[in-house]
Formats: sequence, C-alpha cells, structure tokens
Amino acid sequence: MGDQGYGIDPATITRIAEEVSDVHSLDVEVCIVVGGGNIFRGVALASKGMDRASADSMGMLATTINALALQDALEKIGVFTRVMSAIEMNKIAEPFIRRRAIRHLEKGRVVILAAGTGNPFFTTDSAAALRALEIKADAILKATKVDGVFDSDPVNNPSAKMFDQISYFDVIQRDLKVMDTSAISLCREQGIPIHVFNLNRPGNIARVVNGEKVGTVVSDGKEKAGTSAAE
Repeated sequence: MGDQGYGIDPATITRIAEEVSDVHSLDVEVCIVVGGGNIFRGVALASKGMDRASADSMGMLATTINALALQDALEKIGVFTRVMSAIEMNKIAEPFIRRRAIRHLEKGRVVILAAGTGNPFFTTDSAAALRALEIKADAILKATKVDGVFDSDPVNNPSAKMFDQISYFDVIQRDLKVMDTSAISLCREQGIPIHVFNLNRPGNIARVVNGEKVGTVVSDGKEKAGTSAAE
C-alpha cells in the first residue's frame, strides 16, 4: 500500500516487481506468498465480533487481489508468472497443486501463491512455511517493514537491538513475533532458514539472495543456498 493507509499503490507494486525480476534474472527460482493486510485483516475484524472463519475467508480473498496485482506488474516487465490459489477460483487462478507449482518453477516462471493455506485460523506465515516445505525451497525470505528481528518492537522502543542471527528456539522462547509459532516450528523441524529483512529498502531481496548480510537470519546455523520462497 506504500504510504497510503489502504489499498494498492502502483509505484510500490511496480518497485517490488522490478526487484523480483532482478532476482529472477539470476536464475533463482522464486515462489511468492502474498498477504492481504493492505486490503483486509481478518483477525482485526474477528476481534470486533465477526465470526473468525468468515473473517479469515475474506482475508484470503484479499490476498488473491494482491496476487493478481503483482502478476500484472511482473508480466508488464516481461516476467512470466502463474498465480496459484489454495481456494479454487479457476477463472482467475490455477488451483495449487504441488507438482504443478514445481514444474512452473522449473520452467522459469515466478509462482505467486494466493489464499494462504485455504483454511481459516492459519496465517500467511503458516502458508509460507508449508509451501516452502512442499516445493522443497532452500530458504524463506520474510519481507517486513523493519530491518530484521529485534529484541523488542523497534517502532515503540528506539533502543531495541537487532539480531544478525538467532535460533528458531530463541524466537519461540522470546515470543519475538517474527512469524507465528506454527510456522517457526515447521521451519525448525525441516531446517529451512528464514531471512527477515526490510522490503522498503530497494535492492534488499537481491542482496539476501546473493548472500550479503542483510537483516536477520533465523536458523540452526546450517544454511543452504538455492530456491527461495518469499513472503
């Protein structure tokens, strides 16, 4: 949404598409899980009395809007994409089928995953972790509004300290809110490193992929290199 309080900012989505294109040009297979908080937050509405399952379903539809917008921006600059949805909507997206997603990546397409896991009560964090496992991704790139993982909220605490690297266990034990606990646990079980970085700093996606020290790495210290599942 850029500097807007709501919706989709064309300049922002164009910039993100260009950065994804730069990474794609490095022959990196890219699979993107999109959220929908710029349009609708199911948890927020559920806290005000709406049925949680209904609110989450609305949030999953919002992610599809973002997926289509990102697809449009990528294809305008020549990057072939496929939008795959966990909720069937065949007129606008393919259903998520693991083998088909892997095949799209092998053919050099950027895969954009919409509608989370297709189930209420699960966040896009969980969707990113689950899909990363399914496509055998080597890393998750967690794009955020802050520079990495801090010991407290850097927005409210100017003295908050950022970690260069932290273990899955410490993230869970300290309740650092990097990703939800189920997502962190999935990554911990399979040893998938999570690179947390600021999406608002131009060029950061490529820096992370190229191995530069950007943001925070959540891992057990045994990293691999290769396919990235970005959220």
